[in-house]
Amino acid sequence: MSEVVYTPDSRLRRPRELLREMLADLLSSRELARRLFLRDLRVQYRRSLLGAAWLFIPAVAAAAILTLATRARILNVGATAVPYPVFVVLGMTLWQTFLDALNGPMLALSAESRLLARFNVAPEAIVLSKLGEAVVNCGVRSLLAALLFAWYGVPVGWTAPFALLGVLALVCLGAAAGLILAPLGALYQDVAKSLPIVTSVWFFVTPVVYPVPPPGPFGTLVQLNPVTPLLVTARELASGSAPTMLAAFLAVAALALALLAAGWLVYRVSMPIVLERARF
Repeated sequence: MSEVVYTPDSRLRRPRELLREMLADLLSSRELARRLFLRDLRVQYRRSLLGAAWLFIPAVAAAAILTLATRARILNVGATAVPYPVFVVLGMTLWQTFLDALNGPMLALSAESRLLARFNVAPEAIVLSKLGEAVVNCGVRSLLAALLFAWYGVPVGWTAPFALLGVLALVCLGAAAGLILAPLGALYQDVAKSLPIVTSVWFFVTPVVYPVPPPGPFGTLVQLNPVTPLLVTARELASGSAPTMLAAFLAVAALALALLAAGWLVYRVSMPIVLERARF
């Protein structure tokens, strides 16, 4: 791992040196990221009676309540390509994966800031551990969807493995936003306080528990949401349906990769300020 030296000069004045250092630290941080990931995985539900069941409870609760509401004609979401409980569980699994990736960098920096301040540790390691946790949790949550596929007799199409591309795109988009917000969250509590409000509103303009609405003011808002084509395409691929937003998916996935690189740069160059605050 390269030695991290903080100077008053901006690292952006030497972009090639900064890029080489970032790539070197990313490669060298894999072992530490693995150790942090395994540690967090072991302690994640140590003091919980229900343990890993908490990964399934939000999706199960949402599917049960919304299914009852649709059957009672209180809620009308329209036709879905798969049975509605399967539709909701898939949507909730993908949405929670995006949230895990979004919150991961902030949670990692909050928990490990003193570790970074005291030891020569690449800041990428703590983020990689949280993103790995988000992907693994998505895999565990997918077991519930698999059980519902079997229960309702939904066939698994040849497109199902490609749904992983949608998951990775959601992780990239969430991580990009998280990397940009993490340094701000470490310096200002307003970020941590406002993020749950923002994501709650974001949830309602994302077709997690309803299909993409028809054209109109709300439909336009939903389609402008960058999470929409990623989540919809991943769910369609997982359920064997033909992708209806493939062009938008490819465009947003490319944008997510660009934002991830930009977020990584913001995260990296802001570390001296964040770690200086952590020492006090």
